[in-house]
Amino acid sequence: MIDHLDHLVLTTANEQACIDFYTRVLGMRLEIFTGGTPPVERKAFVFGNQKINLHIAGKEFEPKAHLPTPGSADLCFIADRPIAQVIEALKAKHWTMIEGPVMRTGATGPIESVYVRDPDNNLIEISQYVAR
Repeated sequence: MIDHLDHLVLTTANEQACIDFYTRVLGMRLEIFTGGTPPVERKAFVFGNQKINLHIAGKEFEPKAHLPTPGSADLCFIADRPIAQVIEALKAKHWTMIEGPVMRTGATGPIESVYVRDPDNNLIEISQYVAR
């Protein structure tokens, strides 16, 4: 029935800090679009064939999660470069790693991961698949 994930929604308490993290630190592209009924301006972070729609705490779009809460997400992203380069990029952007590199299990095999927190304290895992 399900083929792949199209998008997910993050709720933020600080829109500008969130935009900075996902665009400047992680390199996603900010997209501004019109959606909903009535049509309103919305924001999303685009990467590959997916996106993260952004909701502002207290100003969420309907329908929404039952309890949208900043800091409740735990997300894993697959990097487009070796994990050593991810670590160097995080250091260059002065973003603190909280763990890693460590070995984990991804959706299709073993991954090497580092962990950071976004401005809302969501847990962000950045990984690279490794040969078995």
